[in-house]
Amino acid sequence: MAQQNFLPPRNRQNQMFSVLLLVFLVLSSVYYMTAPQRSEDEKLSTAPVVPISEITHGYEKRSFENILIRGSTVFAKNLSGSYVQSYKEFGDSITALGWNDPKNPTVVTIDNIEVKNFFKAHLGDFIFLILLIGIGMWVFRSLARSQSTALSFGKSRARIADAKEVKTTFKDVAGCDEAKNDLKEIVDFLKNPKKYTTIGAKIPRGALLVGAPGTGKTLLARAVAGEAGVPFFSISGSEFVEMFVGVGASRVRDLFLRAKRNAPCIIFIDEIDAVGRQRGGAGFGGGHDEREQTLNQILTEMDGFEKDTNVIVMAATNRPDVLDSALLRPGRFDRRVFIDKPDLIARKQILEVHARNKKMAKECDLEVIAKQTVGMAGADLENTMNEAAINAARRGAKTIQQIDLVESVEKVTLGSQKRSRKLSDKEKSITAYHEVGHAIVGHLCPESDPLHKISIVSRGFALGVTWFLPKEDQYTTTKQKFLDEICGLLGGRAAEEIIFNEITTGASNDIEKASAIARNMATRYGMDEEELGLVAYGERQGSAYIGVDLGTTRNYSEDIAKKIDQFTMRIIAKEYVRAKELLVEHRQKLDELVVKLLEIETMSFDEFLEIFDGKKIEKKREKAV
Repeated sequence: MAQQNFLPPRNRQNQMFSVLLLVFLVLSSVYYMTAPQRSEDEKLSTAPVVPISEITHGYEKRSFENILIRGSTVFAKNLSGSYVQSYKEFGDSITALGWNDPKNPTVVTIDNIEVKNFFKAHLGDFIFLILLIGIGMWVFRSLARSQSTALSFGKSRARIADAKEVKTTFKDVAGCDEAKNDLKEIVDFLKNPKKYTTIGAKIPRGALLVGAPGTGKTLLARAVAGEAGVPFFSISGSEFVEMFVGVGASRVRDLFLRAKRNAPCIIFIDEIDAVGRQRGGAGFGGGHDEREQTLNQILTEMDGFEKDTNVIVMAATNRPDVLDSALLRPGRFDRRVFIDKPDLIARKQILEVHARNKKMAKECDLEVIAKQTVGMAGADLENTMNEAAINAARRGAKTIQQIDLVESVEKVTLGSQKRSRKLSDKEKSITAYHEVGHAIVGHLCPESDPLHKISIVSRGFALGVTWFLPKEDQYTTTKQKFLDEICGLLGGRAAEEIIFNEITTGASNDIEKASAIARNMATRYGMDEEELGLVAYGERQGSAYIGVDLGTTRNYSEDIAKKIDQFTMRIIAKEYVRAKELLVEHRQKLDELVVKLLEIETMSFDEFLEIFDGKKIEKKREKAV
């Protein structure tokens, strides 16, 4: 980790408090050390005055415990503990007074009052001098820290993890076998560089990890460092750029200098698109002198490695389309490792990895959860397992059970249950018919995904929800499947109109999805061969890796736009009529399913089939009769 040469505010307060505490302790010590002496001086000052001859007689009779001489004043302490005082001539010595008998047990002490008075007089000055020196030292140290902080402003802020600290390996990464195979070669480069250099091969300078957020790009980079057993420098792209010109380039130079000293090692730059965007002010982000200087320095450093320097730069981004072309050319980022969202098998493996440190019940089936988490990235799956553990702890259970896993999937996908949202009987009935309408139409459409669950318990912004989950991962979609999806989406609105002879706002999201599918059929997939032909209309902007279109540039005429609108309206109208026909044909099953759903609020696919098939329903009715 980069050395910090400045003290945070809390540490400065602690240091100031320590100085004040030290001063307080010194003054307290001086005060308490001189307290007995002050008490003794008070007794001496109040002692009665007697002639000097009386003290001499008392000395000869051995009636005094001790005699104290301070200048011309003599203090004598009786055996009873009381004091008397007298005065002697300035030139009289203890020999002249006769107080030097070696056989006499009375102790005669001469107190050098001048030296003691000098100490008392200058004690305050001495303490003040100490305080002044201490404050001066503190000020000079603060100035030195400020100066060193200013000088280290251009130092790299990269966090460094020693080879012993990086314990992540490829065993901790699941669901991206192809990406791991590409990165295993980089590990071999770092472990056995001569294996490649002896036959003339050049070690790759950099590897760019490209994938959607949460797919494990940073985890893979740490795993490479852990497998290779080398130091790992980690920094974010945004940490290079500051408001001061030249700081970013200086930090890049310092980072690569430190890396060369610790070679072989790995430099990992997360979110490199923050500093590596296209230069020149065109396209995304516009121009920025400081950012461009930082990028230029990165390009120079990556191209300036010595031939035998085993330093590999790894970077991660979910926006490869905005990166500068000079950054992506061979010799800099030689390799691109694409990390896609996990498929069914990969999702199960990721769930198993995150279940290692959790107490799972034996009946937990992670394969079922993997089937219910289509489209989730690795971070989403980790969050799902964590939510399951939280839910189990909330229930007071000692292990995570299957019900906790199912609830966590629904919570991550749709949000928490909102049982506090009270619906009127009419709204509840409309919601039930709406969701059952989706279920029946989707179940009867042959190309639709299988039904998973129906619920009228509010979650997030939805009053109810109907889940359709695919049996397996699909990478292509047929025209008939699109039509069946549109029909299923319109089943809720069709059920409302059939039963209540009115429409509500509950189908707004369904209509948006159906319209988007129909419009994409016309503009992107060429599924209207008669009117529009096999032509893609509209230029999409944005990146497929972030999953969001920033916009579409219209590149077709008004006549084509009219045909696109007509195709969209024709498809939706046709499928809506089809949905209504299916529901009218199965009107009795619709009513029976709604009655059951209003009773139990959440219905599984097996419970749906029991009622829709009618066989087990009849048996239950016979028993009831």
